[in-house]
Amino acid sequence: MIYDCAIIGGGPAGLNAALVLGRARRSVAIIDNNKPRNAVTHASHGFITRDGVTPAEFRRIAYEEVLRYPSVEHLQTEAVGVHIIESGFFEVLDVSGRRVQARKLILATGVKEIFPEIEGFYPLYGKSLFNCPYCDGWELQDQPLVVVSESPTVFHTAKLLLNWSKDVVVCTHGKSSLSDEQKTHLQSKGVVVMEQPVTAFVGHNGRLEHVRFVDGTELSRAGGFVTPRFVPAVPFGERLGCERTENGGLKTDAWGRTSIPGLYAAGDASYFMPSQVVYAAADGSRTAMGVNLDLTEEDFGE
Repeated sequence: MIYDCAIIGGGPAGLNAALVLGRARRSVAIIDNNKPRNAVTHASHGFITRDGVTPAEFRRIAYEEVLRYPSVEHLQTEAVGVHIIESGFFEVLDVSGRRVQARKLILATGVKEIFPEIEGFYPLYGKSLFNCPYCDGWELQDQPLVVVSESPTVFHTAKLLLNWSKDVVVCTHGKSSLSDEQKTHLQSKGVVVMEQPVTAFVGHNGRLEHVRFVDGTELSRAGGFVTPRFVPAVPFGERLGCERTENGGLKTDAWGRTSIPGLYAAGDASYFMPSQVVYAAADGSRTAMGVNLDLTEEDFGE
């Protein structure tokens, strides 16, 4: 069988794309290994009617809705390769050796977060340490917070956090990511800037208690935000020769089309930030409309 569209990735972008295409009566294969990036998150926020939903519950509801449409299939497997076959269609190879062919392909594979290597981070991540103030700032309101970031965006993040707490400490982790002017500006707002490297996060039962520095001193904090570096979760687009954006995402037009005809990208795979469920779902919807538009034009012209 050759599907109208294969979708690699079962996050909000891929699932919303499948929903729109299923309702358009297109045959769709969702190739999803059931390993969502936000699995460690206690709840997802900022999506109306789903504010506070757990990632597992979100996926359960989404698949229940999407699979109501008989033309949509969920292939619970891992895609390991993609190539273009002689017909101009796409073939996806999964980990078991199965080959899935489709006229169009949506990469909704998301991104991978690379965090600074700091002892004690992962037991606290998703519980009291996060990466997005819009997603989790409310839960940390009025608490003593820390921002650990090597990125130039740390100044912007620190300014944002003052909406949720007036007790904010910025740690640049030994990097010169703030100008003297920015430091002065933050300090004038009561934000403390510490530039020595962080060696450990200390806490219990998922709750941050202290930030430890290279000189052995500790800072008492109740939670905070750590800025990761984002990279594509899988290199399928790169291997096919897709153009990239400045931040490393797959470059797309207004309908999710990449520079490779018939290949589309949706969600974090395309724009990286802001990395929120509502953005990804909306982008999946937009991209699915682009796929259906192109399929319609091709079929109408035959």
